Amino acid sequence: MGKAGAEVRRKGFAHERELAKRLYEEGFAVIRAPASGSKLKRIFYPDVVAIYKGKTLVFEVKAYSKLDYVYLEEEKIKRIVDFSERAGGRSFIAVKIIGSGEWRVIPVTELERTKKGYYSLKISKIEKAQLLEDLIKKVKSDVND
Repeated sequence: MGKAGAEVRRKGFAHERELAKRLYEEGFAVIRAPASGSKLKRIFYPDVVAIYKGKTLVFEVKAYSKLDYVYLEEEKIKRIVDFSERAGGRSFIAVKIIGSGEWRVIPVTELERTKKGYYSLKISKIEKAQLLEDLIKKVKSDVND
């Protein structure tokens, strides 16, 4: 991996850590998987797993400098869904637009399949997506009801 690739990965890790810290500060037990994206093929580690009183949220993290389509590999989506099902949780794509301070969370079930075998999120869907703060409130509300 060249210097440019290493820089992209380093910045990606920083956003994963930011999301993990935010969830931890809200009372979630959080794991950021340092092996996400590694060459370990048999076991999949999502970017971030957050648990609040038995409610499990699994995140694939994406960060962009401007709002754009999100494309994800089919295999990655299959694996995040499998991980979520094994954990009895829900899987999300967490999208951060750098500089906005906002995190948008989109359930994996809302992804659209492309003709080339990828999954995508349109800009309009990201703009309308739930804010992370609202997801946190919902999870806490569901636990306390």
